[in-house]
Amino acid sequence: MIRSMTGYGGAKGTVQGLELSIELKSVNNRFLDTSVRLPRTYLFAEEAVKAAVQRHISRGKVDVFVTVESAGTQDVVVKVNEPLLRGYLAALQQVSVICGVPNDATAMSLSRMPDVLTVEKAETDQDAVAAAITEVLEQALGEYDAMREREGEKLREDIASRVDTIERLVTRVEEESPRTVADYKARLEQKMREVLETAGIEESRILTEAAIFADKVAVDEETVRLRSHMAQMREMLAGDKPVGRKLDFLVQEMNREANTIGSKCQNADIAHVVVDIKAEIEKIREQVQNIE
Repeated sequence: MIRSMTGYGGAKGTVQGLELSIELKSVNNRFLDTSVRLPRTYLFAEEAVKAAVQRHISRGKVDVFVTVESAGTQDVVVKVNEPLLRGYLAALQQVSVICGVPNDATAMSLSRMPDVLTVEKAETDQDAVAAAITEVLEQALGEYDAMREREGEKLREDIASRVDTIERLVTRVEEESPRTVADYKARLEQKMREVLETAGIEESRILTEAAIFADKVAVDEETVRLRSHMAQMREMLAGDKPVGRKLDFLVQEMNREANTIGSKCQNADIAHVVVDIKAEIEKIREQVQNIE
């Protein structure tokens, strides 16, 4: 399945007492470049997020935005400083004895003493939190992949259509090429008659010159290679692996063959056909830049 390198996906969920919202988007890039934005207290999950992205994406510039919210009461712990509390009790009892007043300390009054109660963040199970974030991220990646596949199918159809067009144009080149040699032979014979006038013309000389010309303008090898590249491209488009880089290489090779045909052709009609071939190849190249 051909996939585009551009896409968007998002998901929300509540896992491990955390309310998670994850969005990701990507644009074209030669290699995989993943940027993850997490709250500072959850930066430990960054590698898990990148690993999940890498399982789905082989290249592209990917931005992942993770928002984490908790219930509030679940991520804090209130602790009693027992040694300090006993010290306060002992001191109050001593004050009661010294001053001859009743010790009317209560739990409420003691809790207001400095540092008797402390509020601390609960210890975070980093593995569990990372797994929770990854779980929601997988949902976002599923939506993201679906969007890329839809766009990839459109790219595949467009490229396949252009390959068909190039194939028809190559057939025209193959049909015109022999005529070019025949026309050259006729022109050569006419010129030799004009120069030699009534003198006899050696047919073997004309044949030799025509053979040399035919060898110089022959494009059989180039058209065969061009057809081979197109066959490989169709095969890749029908596969289910990332083929963007391979397609990019094939496009370069197709353009190379088209340039060679253009430099060899001695026929205006073929020259126009080659221009059309190169125009289609360029359009394919632009589309391939969007394929993973």
